[in-house]
Amino acid sequence: MGGSPAAFVLADEIPHNPHTPATSAHPTVSALSDESPAPAVFVSPNSTEISRLGVDTAFGQTTTSTSVHQAPVNHRRRRRALSPDPDTNENRSSQAVQGYHSSQEGPSRPLRKRRRVAGKTMRLNNENPQSSRLGPKSSPSQKSMLANGSSHSQPTTNGSVSGYHANGEQNGESTNYIRTYFGHDREEVTRILIQGLHDLGYNGAAVALSRESGFDLESPFVAAFRNAVLQGEWTEAEELLFGSLLCQNGEGDNTANGNNTPSLGGGLLLAEGADRTGMLFSMRQQKFLELLEKRDRGSALMVLRQELTPLDQDSGKIPALSSLIMCQSEDDLRQRAEWDGAAGRSRLKLLSDLSHSISPSVMIPEHRLAILLQQVKQNQISNCLYHNTAMSPSLYSDHSCDRSQFPLRTVLELNQHSDEVWYLEFSHDGSRLATASADNTVIIYDTSSFKIVHTLADHLDKVAYVSWSPDDSKLITCSFDSKARVWDTMSGNCVIVIDQHAYTVTTAAWAPDGQSFVTGSHDSELPLCLWDLNGNRLYMWAGSPRITDCSISPDGQKLVAMSPRPENKLCVYNFVTREEIYSLSLKVHMSCVNISQDSGSMLVNMANNEIHLMDIKTTETIRRFLGQKQGEFVIRSNFGGGGENFVISGSEDSRIHIWHKENGTLVESLDGHSKGCVNAVAWNPKNPGMFASAGDDNKVRIWSKASSLGGRNRDSVNGFGR
Repeated sequence: MGGSPAAFVLADEIPHNPHTPATSAHPTVSALSDESPAPAVFVSPNSTEISRLGVDTAFGQTTTSTSVHQAPVNHRRRRRALSPDPDTNENRSSQAVQGYHSSQEGPSRPLRKRRRVAGKTMRLNNENPQSSRLGPKSSPSQKSMLANGSSHSQPTTNGSVSGYHANGEQNGESTNYIRTYFGHDREEVTRILIQGLHDLGYNGAAVALSRESGFDLESPFVAAFRNAVLQGEWTEAEELLFGSLLCQNGEGDNTANGNNTPSLGGGLLLAEGADRTGMLFSMRQQKFLELLEKRDRGSALMVLRQELTPLDQDSGKIPALSSLIMCQSEDDLRQRAEWDGAAGRSRLKLLSDLSHSISPSVMIPEHRLAILLQQVKQNQISNCLYHNTAMSPSLYSDHSCDRSQFPLRTVLELNQHSDEVWYLEFSHDGSRLATASADNTVIIYDTSSFKIVHTLADHLDKVAYVSWSPDDSKLITCSFDSKARVWDTMSGNCVIVIDQHAYTVTTAAWAPDGQSFVTGSHDSELPLCLWDLNGNRLYMWAGSPRITDCSISPDGQKLVAMSPRPENKLCVYNFVTREEIYSLSLKVHMSCVNISQDSGSMLVNMANNEIHLMDIKTTETIRRFLGQKQGEFVIRSNFGGGGENFVISGSEDSRIHIWHKENGTLVESLDGHSKGCVNAVAWNPKNPGMFASAGDDNKVRIWSKASSLGGRNRDSVNGFGR
């Protein structure tokens, strides 16, 4: 076009005419509302023709694109004002997070949105997207919304109309900023920050960030799906998640694995490897349980037969669900189904489970910022060899612990035992230490002074094991005299004698409620038994092999027991139902087992000079710890230090070995005792700067920092110096 270039004139300089007529190209577009931001206006000096460029407005609001003559050059975007109209922008930003924190209001279907394409023209609801000219090259985040390189004319993967972002909604004009933030995708960072602000309760700040950045937390379709689940609108939830066609015939594939093209009905983009059938089964199972809770057995039975059974997700689940129809009350249903009801957290849990199978670019995993920060802290802990505190590192600076603060020195030697010391254990409150010896006695020390509190001398043979009750009021002792005794730790009196075993009682473990306990024995007739506080036998695990050690998980769900040669079996039982979950037959002898405080892993000592950290649920070996010597004798290891950050073990070479639990690094190998084996070690649960060791030299050593115990590094209060 000839003539002078078009001059750019702000809309504020042109009198606003709310009655500007629509052109024939866009006959249905209405005029701008008075609350809308003023559009940019181009005026050609050689012509009186004026072109108004439409401005994206809040989702669901009217967008205007009126043109008498569109300027051919200088397609410049007017940057959104830093202080836009609060009402308009507040509504626009808040709609994108609708339903994110609210479970009280029912879901509302999002309105269709007119989008500006790259060619600066507006596309109407019923306009063919192919008629719009593609603009500049799409950014990586925009490309991610398309299914495996599909064109703009194909449906988007989150079930929205063409032009929506799978990575949330960009709710305004794009600002001219750098797409990265110190190498990180700006959109990802911003959306995670918006979610984090909501998690922190700063909802206003989250809305303001969304308004200023132009990014919404999630698309209206994700918000609608969230609300549908939380409100129990299961048909709508299935349609939003999988698309309408999938709900009708179970076909289609909208996963990020394989054919990325979404099903005809749309649907949210699923994560790679997502089990679509399992997701559908979970939602319909929730629907089934809620119908039973309402006592609508007819509808529940229909769901079971017509919706759950055809999925055939788990042949063992259908009979179990069928049996719930006979529940006599809501409480009975919740107890048998291990489910807290529609009014509980079951829907939130279902939504959380489903979100793990939805592409994170579409639905950000819950509490993502907190998880990332925890990973940062955990990484610092993993890289800090001497991190011996349960306190979380600060985010303000890089973290490092000094070796001088680690318990590396013997500060006391306790030599009241006259024979080898085989086992020792601190009370749960850390105030007392119990030691078991081949001299037939158990000694209880006060850890503030290490004076003797009680000497328990009723056993007629060697004492192999002790175990404190959860409240530390009682202590079990296990002996070669085939008896287990329960002691009152305040008076020092024996209150229960378990004398039904025919051979050595090797181990014991308390139930978390302190009302019962388990004993293990080499007695093949009574290898593993449960007892009450009156000494009555409550249960015996029939068919169990001889037992050398056992442990009950802190959550009270599992009992782990191990057998000696030649069985070499590791058995895991459901402590609540008493049923065996699984058993492992290993090729090597095992000497001890301990379960972590989170009940997720167990530490197993092997006779091949290895200690294995194993996942209790999957039996997978998480990590191996190498360096100690063990082959012939019973050597015991344990978790220890602040936050159970370390693994500590005795050894047949008279040394004590300490590893970092997270990375398996051997932190220290200490000269333990003067001769023979270091049989057992125990870390004070309330004082990470103290642990104790028991040896064949008849001594118990207390380890701490050089400055501990008031500077008494060499001489004990009992007169026994190193």
